[in-house]
Amino acid sequence: MKKTFPLAPEGKNPARVLEAVKHELRKYVRRERRRTPPQGVDFWDFDCKIGTSAEAAQSVHLAELIKGLDALAGAAATQAYVEIVAKHGVRKARAAGTVDPEAELE
Repeated sequence: MKKTFPLAPEGKNPARVLEAVKHELRKYVRRERRRTPPQGVDFWDFDCKIGTSAEAAQSVHLAELIKGLDALAGAAATQAYVEIVAKHGVRKARAAGTVDPEAELE
């Protein structure tokens, strides 16, 4: 998905427009994750970019995409360019003898 969203259309509440954009992005990611991955692929990973235009877009992690959109809206941007590209993800095995950082907390 490569799309430019208007954040301040005339005659519409900007907060509701922002929530609609967030909903569309989340819906797209859910739809892509439902696709069956090819043989040898464990999950769908995503390359994401966000900015005021395609040229000014910066790469961000999927978890930071909504925060970046909020930052653009807070900076009074009139539009937001969002790029989400699905790619193959393969889980990496842990090396033998490594400790889970979550286990140390218990």
